[in-house]
Amino acid sequence: MSDTLFAKIIRRDIPADIVYEDDEVLAFRDINPQAPVHVLFVPKRPIATLNDVGEADAALLGKLVLAAARWAKQQGFAERGYRCVLNCNRDGGQTVFHLHLHLLAGRAMQWPPG
Repeated sequence: MSDTLFAKIIRRDIPADIVYEDDEVLAFRDINPQAPVHVLFVPKRPIATLNDVGEADAALLGKLVLAAARWAKQQGFAERGYRCVLNCNRDGGQTVFHLHLHLLAGRAMQWPPG
């Protein structure tokens, strides 16, 4: 995998508004937010897309989702609700090829998104 923007953020080569970190996951505010709260949760180990996930990555994906849920509770908006999205490849809306979970909150969500 190439040296992505997210890899540079994980290494602290470029700044980001980091809101959560543990041994395997880093979360930071999106620079182009689509909701009042828009945070990206990324595994520190690079995985390009959801298509590249294997059985050995199941625990890491679980940690990614649990980190997002825990952070939502800590921030006080879990009860009102939030959306978590994983995009895969270009037609799925993925623009940075380092797997990441979008957590969106702070407004009522619609489906289809809009």
